[in-house]
Amino acid sequence: MLSHLSIKNYATVESLEIEFQPGMSVITGETGAGKSIILGALGFTLGDRADKSIVRPGASRADIVAEFSISDIKSAQSWLADNDLILESDPYQCMLRRIVNHDGRSRGYINGSPVTLNNLKDLGDTLMDIHGQHEHHSLLQRATHQRLLDDFGVDQKLSNNLLSTWKQWQTNHKKLTALRNQTSESTAQSQLLAYQLSEIEELNVKDGELEQLDAEFKALSHADETLSVVQRALEECDGDEQSLANQISQITQRLRSLTANAEALKPAIALMEAAEIQLSEAVNELLSFGEGFQADPERLETVNRRLGALHDLARKHKVPASELGQLIIDLRDQLSRFENFDTELEQLQANDDLLREQHYKLATEMSEQRRRAAKKLEKAVNSELDHLGMPHAEMIVTLAASAGDVPSQQGHESVEFLVSTNPGQVAKSLSKVASGGELSRISLAIQVITAQVSETPSLVFDEVDVGIGGGVAKVVGKMLRQLGKNTQIICVTHQAQVAGQGHHHFYVSKSAHSDSTVTSVLALKDDQIVREIARMLAGKEFSEESLAHAQQLVANIN
Repeated sequence: MLSHLSIKNYATVESLEIEFQPGMSVITGETGAGKSIILGALGFTLGDRADKSIVRPGASRADIVAEFSISDIKSAQSWLADNDLILESDPYQCMLRRIVNHDGRSRGYINGSPVTLNNLKDLGDTLMDIHGQHEHHSLLQRATHQRLLDDFGVDQKLSNNLLSTWKQWQTNHKKLTALRNQTSESTAQSQLLAYQLSEIEELNVKDGELEQLDAEFKALSHADETLSVVQRALEECDGDEQSLANQISQITQRLRSLTANAEALKPAIALMEAAEIQLSEAVNELLSFGEGFQADPERLETVNRRLGALHDLARKHKVPASELGQLIIDLRDQLSRFENFDTELEQLQANDDLLREQHYKLATEMSEQRRRAAKKLEKAVNSELDHLGMPHAEMIVTLAASAGDVPSQQGHESVEFLVSTNPGQVAKSLSKVASGGELSRISLAIQVITAQVSETPSLVFDEVDVGIGGGVAKVVGKMLRQLGKNTQIICVTHQAQVAGQGHHHFYVSKSAHSDSTVTSVLALKDDQIVREIARMLAGKEFSEESLAHAQQLVANIN
């Protein structure tokens, strides 16, 4: 539901703040005062195109904000959640904002986040439907016809099952198509994978082999240098009188011979003794290493060839040599998938056949329900059109079979509302036949019939009473008021009989100053409403009789 509309520097509006309530709100005022300007501003927040002409002369930009309460609008909540635009401070409030600069460029925002024009339109379609001489008019879209008919007479569970089955079929069909497209390449690819796998497996790569070979190669390639360094270390540690072992032994003996500070030197002597033992153990380790280590040119050549083969293969497959083991696993997996190609293709084809059959049954059942619903909707809407002063108008609901046998999320057919407004006239699409006022009344008739199942929380009617007399205007007013019991209605009207039915009343006026014209809006109460309706009946110079008539119109609201 629209709760607040803020308009700044838009056309003749300098600044307006309007609070809206549930029920039927009427907007009245003299011709040219700016009533439709308010709805135009609202349309811009819902994604209508803008240009620089809408910016108030002398202002740098127009700024329009529409706030909605969406606690009962599941579709809007889902859209905001899917697009990560929920207002954290109040998830059941939604704010649409549109800024139009003096150069014609505009920016859109949802809950403070910048969005595209299409985002505003998509969300706007879940929040409000504007009926009248506006570009933003859902009844001109065939998708709306489909939704209205299905909401009116098709079981919701059936619709959900059809949509779910279609989505499953579409997902399976994409996989099936992709797999079929691989058919011509599968044999050659399978042969290539088999060759690559056999080539790698022939090397018999073992876990950790590369690291082991690298270490062995380094050791073997520096064997002579290693043995030389080890031999020299042995000589320096335990060779002659100048060796480390001999020097440490002599130092230890001299320290033991000291008696003056024997007690204080005990820790140092113990460490020297330990060093002597450690050195002796190190010498033994070097001796053991020297006895077991040999330079082996033949082994070095063998290791070098093995490493070369591993690295050559890795370069060929463009992977690090350390990942050859993982490459084998990947190639085996790919080859396994190709080997199971026929089995997977058969399964996907079986799924396709099954889902097509399920979709056909559901769509056929939906077609039956649509045909019955179309007759009922035609009859009910045409009856309302008669009440609305269009006795010769006839709406026809057409069901056009979809081409081909490809499952569709709509079922077997598409829906379109056609209309004939004069006797003998061939029924055509709404956009080609109906005038602005006729289209508004046709929309009203359809909305009256489908209101009990409509998901649109706010309906706007711009001058639905154009070209109708007082008796029909009264019927229109009662229809709108009836709709207002379950749906928020905002109606711009010139008819007192319509205005008298409103739950809320806004009066739009325009005042001229020396250098500008300003539009303002006043929420009327009680006697103010009566006087405004009297003005609508008889003009500015209304009489006591007009006041009495106006009071009667307001008093007769039921």
